[in-house]
Amino acid sequence: MKVAIIPGDGIGKEVLPSALSVLDAFGLDIEKVPLKIGYDKWKKTGSAITDDDIALIKQCDCVLFGAITTVPDPNYRSVLMLLRKELDLYANIRPFTPLEKVKLPCARKFDFVIVRENTEGMYSGVEELHEDVAYTTRIITRKGSARIAEKACKLANMRKKELTIVHKANVLKSDSFFRDVCTGVAKKNGIAYNEMLVDAMAYDMILHPGKYDVIVTTNLFGDILSDEAAAMVGGLGLCPSANIGDKYALFEPIHGSAPDIAGKGIANPIAAILSVKMMLEYAGHTREAISIFIAVNKVIDMGIVTPDLGGTYSTIDVSNAIIKLIR
Repeated sequence: MKVAIIPGDGIGKEVLPSALSVLDAFGLDIEKVPLKIGYDKWKKTGSAITDDDIALIKQCDCVLFGAITTVPDPNYRSVLMLLRKELDLYANIRPFTPLEKVKLPCARKFDFVIVRENTEGMYSGVEELHEDVAYTTRIITRKGSARIAEKACKLANMRKKELTIVHKANVLKSDSFFRDVCTGVAKKNGIAYNEMLVDAMAYDMILHPGKYDVIVTTNLFGDILSDEAAAMVGGLGLCPSANIGDKYALFEPIHGSAPDIAGKGIANPIAAILSVKMMLEYAGHTREAISIFIAVNKVIDMGIVTPDLGGTYSTIDVSNAIIKLIR
């Protein structure tokens, strides 16, 4: 397997090396292709990512990504949005299951996955900025809606065969279209489904998280609900994600570059390490993925955690403890 390695900016440069050290503990036959992409590259060259970078990434099977800093330039286009478009990573998959021994702000018993359309919607990239007005075009296509619904149904079929379609169809015609396409796909696949308006979902997901299994929604709504769900499992530093297409895949923690703590060695590497777990599952290395999950839970149980979880350990301390358990 050939993997593009993109630490990116801020704490990405700390958590991704820690996650890679966990990956290396298995001794798998993986070719790593390091790339320097992000804010530092933009400051030096005026471009955060080049066509040559994209061409090199397309020669790889998947990508491990750290974090990215938003460039202070009105003409800047998000690196992640560009990669999702160029690699056609149409499905953003974010699992939310509480880890053992993590103090939670809500009920402990839940296990759901948010499946977010990843290439269109409010993040279509079709925008205009004028002196007194700005426009963003929200694009919802039949193809985009159908394939994200198919991906969600495939996941649901491996779980409880239950799907929740989240939208704002009472206000937005584009969401009525998205809902109708998704319900048609669910019926075709024999998956039981229900609907939730996104504002009601934001409320009910906190009160009754155990009701939900696979949630499918549009790009912006999925982005917001995912961060809300991250708080429910103990914080952004614990949450991995996968960006999946038909040919490529990109795995990343859902947190940002966190410039306020970058360089201090205290960033939580668990989200990045669990992103490696998701990559291993994607590549068929199930035993190794299970080993990571067990080791992460054990390390938390031992109290070897970073300050965001109330501990005093460093980024490297946590990854070293996980590696020790794996070995």
